Amino acid sequence: MLDINKAIKDARLLESDPEGNLFDLDHWSPLVAQQLARAEGIILSDEHWEIIIYMRERYRKHGMADSARHLLGELEEKFCDGRGRKELYVLFPGGPVTQASRIAGLPLPPYSNDLSFGSVE
Repeated sequence: MLDINKAIKDARLLESDPEGNLFDLDHWSPLVAQQLARAEGIILSDEHWEIIIYMRERYRKHGMADSARHLLGELEEKFCDGRGRKELYVLFPGGPVTQASRIAGLPLPPYSNDLSFGSVE
């Protein structure tokens, strides 16, 4: 939970929630994405950027996905070419929806913290 007293003393705490998701979508930039990814041990490749840009465009056009499962299905259909979602977990080991949303500066869709989504770690 965000401690308001800490937030008043350190305004940088207001930039993201406790899970690391940005509060203000306008403060996102490719540089911010690189910093967020680096903090999670990811070096962004062209494949990462395709997913991140897709997610941001999708959010801009359609708003938040109905659920994490729905968004994961979309990502699998668009980026895995029938190879299965494992490819997405290789790119985003913390979860393609959760970790990619965080790096893309987007709010998490409902049911994103479903532990059944797992990771490849």
